[in-house]
Amino acid sequence: MTEPSFRPRRSCLYMPGANARALEKAKSLPADVLIFDLEDAVAPREKPAAREQVAEAVKEGGYGAREIVIRVNGVDTEWGADDIAMVQDVRPDGVLIPKVSRAADIGFGAETDLPVWAMIETPLAILNIAEIAAAPKLSAMVMGTNDLAKEMQAKLRQARLGFVNALSMTVMAGRAHGRIVIDGVFNAIGDDAGLAAECEQGKAFGFDGKTLIHPDQIEAANRIFAPSRNALQDAEAIIAAFADPENADKGVIDLDGVMVERLHLAEAEKLVAMAEAIAARAE
Repeated sequence: MTEPSFRPRRSCLYMPGANARALEKAKSLPADVLIFDLEDAVAPREKPAAREQVAEAVKEGGYGAREIVIRVNGVDTEWGADDIAMVQDVRPDGVLIPKVSRAADIGFGAETDLPVWAMIETPLAILNIAEIAAAPKLSAMVMGTNDLAKEMQAKLRQARLGFVNALSMTVMAGRAHGRIVIDGVFNAIGDDAGLAAECEQGKAFGFDGKTLIHPDQIEAANRIFAPSRNALQDAEAIIAAFADPENADKGVIDLDGVMVERLHLAEAEKLVAMAEAIAARAE
């Protein structure tokens, strides 16, 4: 599948691969990305059947512009190789590999030519985050904050203070190598204020979007990770100012008392393109 230049990934919803009803419902949900999960969300005895069910769902289609990513089981499990073979056959938009702790772990994706997404969910992954982000086959990194918290023996509370370094380092490494970076899940279903606060925090860190565990969380992620009206107006003003013939050769201009450089123009153009992509998806 050809990937658009600007593709919204504000909301990345995990869907259990063993739940046929959920896979069907996903066709009507306004999530940007659907992650069909064959790993944590599926009991061992159900994994072969879940694999077949996910394969059938992807082949059947009907998910519109939603990006489809399949999270497979690890290479060290009895299901991993069969999962990768299925993914290569049905051709989703990407394959999400769990427990990536070093760049070599992405080699599990060597059996597919699809974009590889990596779960960043171990302390070793954080220590090796630069080499992971540089892996040639890598397309995206997804924070697995629940597993990371378990291994760190830390708590996902108090504004995730214990995870600030891990979150920031992942974004930094991702940006250094042009990767997509997606924040971890918010566990408290029904806590709208808490979800909104964590989405705002993730956006402030620089994440492209957030992984979600329930459809009710989609609206907040879509709204918060989208360009705000004020930001969009500012971006359009910057673009218009540099389009003025008298500014054609200028690297810096004064825009309403603020010094604006051409690097801000590039950011503005990207923001407007993202807003347009979101608007096109809503049509």
